[in-house]
Amino acid sequence: MAITRKLSRAARDTAAARNEPRTAGENAGEPATLGEAAYQRLRADIVVGIFKAGEPLRLEALRQRYGLSFSPLREALMRLQSERLVASTALRGFSVAPLSRAEIEDATETRILIESEALRRSMRKGNDDWEANIVAAYHALSLQVERQSKLSKAETADLFAMEERHHHFHRALIAPCGSPRLLELAEQLYVETQRYRLPNYFGGTLGKRRRDAAAEHKTIMDATLRRSEEAVRLLAEHYRKTAAIIEASIEWPSPSGKAAK
Repeated sequence: MAITRKLSRAARDTAAARNEPRTAGENAGEPATLGEAAYQRLRADIVVGIFKAGEPLRLEALRQRYGLSFSPLREALMRLQSERLVASTALRGFSVAPLSRAEIEDATETRILIESEALRRSMRKGNDDWEANIVAAYHALSLQVERQSKLSKAETADLFAMEERHHHFHRALIAPCGSPRLLELAEQLYVETQRYRLPNYFGGTLGKRRRDAAAEHKTIMDATLRRSEEAVRLLAEHYRKTAAIIEASIEWPSPSGKAAK
C-alpha cells in the first residue's frame, strides 16, 4: 500500500478541519472497501499525531469522525493492533499504542537491518532504470526542500509533499532488492518510526536542529550509485541521527509518572 495515499488522506482531513481547500490528487487512489478506508484514515491520523499516544479509540467517536459503521472500524483497529500502532485491553478497549524510547530504538535498529540488506541486494541487482529513479527521486526531494526553505512558514500541504518525496527517495533506493517481504517490512517499519518523526516535523522540532539532511541524502545517493558498501553505513547513520533528535525532543514519562526529557 502506497504511503502517499495515506498521507494525502491525512492532508485532506486536516484541510477539512481547518476549512482549507483540498490539494490536487487527493481523490486519486480511493480504497476499494470500507474496511480499507477505515484502516487508511485511522492509521494516517495516528501517524501524524492527531490521536495522541494512549488516547482511547472509542468506536462511537470514530464512527462520528469518519462516517463509517462499527464493522469496518473494528477491522481497521485489529489490523492496526497487529502493526503495533494500536493497543487493546479487555477492560479499556482500544487505544493508541504508547510511545517509548525502547520502541523507537528497536524500530530504528530493525529498520536499519532490513533496509541495509535490501540496499545491498539492490546495489547488486539494480539496472540503469533503478539508478535513474534514484536520481529523479532525489531531484524531486531537493526541489521541495529548496521551495520550502523560501517559505516563512510551511503549510500543511508543503509538509506532506516533503514527506511524500522523502519516502519516495528511500523507497527508490531499495526497490529492486527482489524480496517482497523485505519491502513490506521496510514499509511497516517506516510507518512505525513515522509516528515519532512526523509530529516533531510538523511541530518544527526536526527542522530547528542543526542538520543538513539534504547533504545526507546526496551522500547516500552518490555512494549507492557507486555500488559502495559505504552507502549502507551512511543510511544507518542517517536513521540513527533522526532517532537521536526525536529522542531528545520528546518528553518521556519518568518512573514517578511526571514528564521528563
